[in-house]
Amino acid sequence: MTSLLPGAAAAERAPMEVRSVAAPEAVSLAELRRDPVNLTELRREAEKASKDLEGATKALEQRRANIQASQKALTAKLRELQVADKAFAQVRQPLSDLVGQLYQQSTGSDMAGFLSGEADGATLRAMADVSQLVAERDQFLQDSSKLQAERERLASEAQELRASNLLSEAQMGAEIETLRARSDKIVKSLSQALVKLGVKVDKGGQPAAGCAPTKALSANEFANGLIPKAYLCPLQQRGRELRGDAALAFISLNEAYRRQFGVAMCVTDSYRSLAEQQSVYYRRPGFAAIPGRSNHGLGLAVDLCGGVERFRSSQFNWLETNGKKFGWFHPKWAYVSPFEPWHWEYDPKLGSLL
Repeated sequence: MTSLLPGAAAAERAPMEVRSVAAPEAVSLAELRRDPVNLTELRREAEKASKDLEGATKALEQRRANIQASQKALTAKLRELQVADKAFAQVRQPLSDLVGQLYQQSTGSDMAGFLSGEADGATLRAMADVSQLVAERDQFLQDSSKLQAERERLASEAQELRASNLLSEAQMGAEIETLRARSDKIVKSLSQALVKLGVKVDKGGQPAAGCAPTKALSANEFANGLIPKAYLCPLQQRGRELRGDAALAFISLNEAYRRQFGVAMCVTDSYRSLAEQQSVYYRRPGFAAIPGRSNHGLGLAVDLCGGVERFRSSQFNWLETNGKKFGWFHPKWAYVSPFEPWHWEYDPKLGSLL
């Protein structure tokens, strides 16, 4: 939140001095964004492509979970049917043997007596037992047939389900690959646009991976001042970095500023590591946030010079009027306590609406 430039000290001594300057030129949003490339639109497309890819990936994962659950249920059902079928087989054979024995024992004189009407009670009971056993055997056979039909139905259903699942997964996989290719293409276009605008590139000719909008929210996972290099995007100003979304917005703002004043914005500070925050805090007590609480440590703040550090200068007024069109603003506290006209912050919520 502090500037190391000599001009900043004068601003601190006269915090609310108002200079007579021309009112900032009224500039339309379309004119502001008349860049060689539209970073805002590319950022929006990259974010949408990333969300589409994430949604499709989650849908595929859910689909796979559903497939696994349904196959598990079918497997359990088939296992139950196999157990029941085995139990039926174990009961059916002894019953069939018993019926045959009783039937053989009930033939001859017993049958003759039964047919002549002279059968005694024992014969009648034996014949009744045989009839009952035959009926039970037939019922077992009928139930067994139904069980077999159910098993075959479930087996067929399982086969159809597997085929359908494989086709569905293949289709979703192809869709994900298409979305991934689209996302990669947009991010590549964004990288090429940044190179055209003078953003520092690596040995491979690409800006830092942190410039990809998809990395911006991931930076929230890290503590203040401990954001890895891979999650930071370089600015056109050498040695300066911000979180991806803040950097893209600042680069667009910088281009609009360049068209207005003929020079790029002057940046004295941007992202600060925890160690850098501690250094500034102890060197300039009262003019820096407590280490670990600064928006600089989140990659969402810059300290500016080149005229902006002078309250109510034409540069300050222009930025105050136009900064929010890019998600950048001068926080209320910086107007009074402590007074820091050079300190500007990026609002991700405001920037997401652009």
